[in-house]
Amino acid sequence: MKKGIHPEYYPDAKVICACGHTWTTGSTKKEIHTDMCSQCHPFFTGEQRIVDTAGQVERFERRLGQRREFESKAVARERKRAERRRREVVVEVPGEAEPEAAAAPGEGEAAQQSGEGA
Repeated sequence: MKKGIHPEYYPDAKVICACGHTWTTGSTKKEIHTDMCSQCHPFFTGEQRIVDTAGQVERFERRLGQRREFESKAVARERKRAERRRREVVVEVPGEAEPEAAAAPGEGEAAQQSGEGA
């Protein structure tokens, strides 16, 4: 092992948990602070609780709520688009609509004059 390139090793390093439990171990740091240990972790204690050290659960729930809101807006947006597509826009072209409209009254007048309609 080369001299001077490795960190100092402390065989009696103290580990302090947030719950208050302490123990010693070997480490390159003299004192270690941790959020969880075997005395307070739900896996070891058998408790059903949510462990949230940095607001991760609230952050996840907020993001999930935003996602659901976005999805509901997307569904409403798609319904509006489908409704717009369903509606038919009738555009009358003046050159094509006039001969049909002019022929219909002319036929009716000819039928009335000859007595067929009455």
